[in-house]
Amino acid sequence: MNEINPDKAIRYIVDNAPAYAQAKANRVFIENYLRTVKSRLMQQEEGTLGNKEAYAYAHSDYVVQLEGLKTATEEEERLKYMLLAAQARIEVWKTQEYTKRQELKNL
Repeated sequence: MNEINPDKAIRYIVDNAPAYAQAKANRVFIENYLRTVKSRLMQQEEGTLGNKEAYAYAHSDYVVQLEGLKTATEEEERLKYMLLAAQARIEVWKTQEYTKRQELKNL
């Protein structure tokens, strides 16, 4: 069985937490900016609310922002699950250490 190094896992969390925070901030910004793009595009179109929304959603500017949201969400989720994996390694290590202590007690 591979030996788990909790220090390495903790260092990974500390080193990558800022990247995760930035990825989350990027995703939230893009989500909110989509509203601005939609509003701006709706102002360019005449007609009913439905026509304005259809125009905005189909516009290339809006689609570009959606692609940005897709990329930002993917990066946020990737970093999130890498951090969760590091946390899981620490939990496994703690369990292994507890089991070792219990085995030593039983000897």
